[in-house]
Amino acid sequence: MNRIAFLFPGQGAQHVGMGAILSEKCPAAKRLYEQASDVLGYDLASLCFTGPAERLNTTVVSQPALFVSSLAALEVLRAERPEVVESCSFAAGLSLGEYTALTFAGAMTFEEGLRVVKARGEAMQAAADAFPSGMVSALLLDREQVAKVCAEASVGGQMWIANYLCPGNTVLSGDKAACDRAATLIEEANGKPIRLMVAGAFHTPLMESACAKLSEALGNVVMRTPRIPVVSNVDAKPHSDPEDIRGVLVRQVTQSVLWEDSVRWLLAQEADSFFEIGPGKVLKGLLKRIDRKASCESVNDTP
Repeated sequence: MNRIAFLFPGQGAQHVGMGAILSEKCPAAKRLYEQASDVLGYDLASLCFTGPAERLNTTVVSQPALFVSSLAALEVLRAERPEVVESCSFAAGLSLGEYTALTFAGAMTFEEGLRVVKARGEAMQAAADAFPSGMVSALLLDREQVAKVCAEASVGGQMWIANYLCPGNTVLSGDKAACDRAATLIEEANGKPIRLMVAGAFHTPLMESACAKLSEALGNVVMRTPRIPVVSNVDAKPHSDPEDIRGVLVRQVTQSVLWEDSVRWLLAQEADSFFEIGPGKVLKGLLKRIDRKASCESVNDTP
């Protein structure tokens, strides 16, 4: 008997056109976009389907857009293969995707989750605007090498390890000068630096100012115990107590994302059938780098 795990993508997976085909072929998916527009106060479907990319890629818009588009993909899977959805044993989401996973697991309603994600995007955008910063991926280096790069780049600046994604793919976050220094150091260590198109240094103490607004938004939600385990980005384990869930979601803004460890936890629970639900195929690629034998299907409208 397969043990199914759903994986939900995070910010950066968005693209113009996402959700359009899903919405056309699935009435339930279309309704989510309509409900979302009522909550957000703007036409989310139009931004997802036709752009412009400049607005869709902003933190304020991309976070609600990915949340809704991932749940729209889930509705298509539910309509076409309900047995898969009913049999899902675990869920996890990368950064923003943790909110999608928790909503799927029943910890929040769709509207509650969307309101929290809206507040999160606004708070993180404001924190990023207040301090010039960024993120850079370090490819082809191990954790020890990345830690050394981080320490050296921090001299005269501020830098942290933000995301442990998979072997050979770690993300650093910090101020602009530290990011520039890190890119040079990564190349000198025979790695490959990739600048990420994000507003600021997410998952670092530079996002501290976003925590109060997010905490307030989470306090307005009736958080429920998830019906299946949802792995937290902060400590790579699931939480069942609603207050614990609120706490780890706030901590997630300023702490490292332990994605590789989260996936290894799922594998240790004998999860053997993964579904990446939402735009892009990044999580499938990361999973294969962690365990090349793992089975993963992508559920989206990208060929």
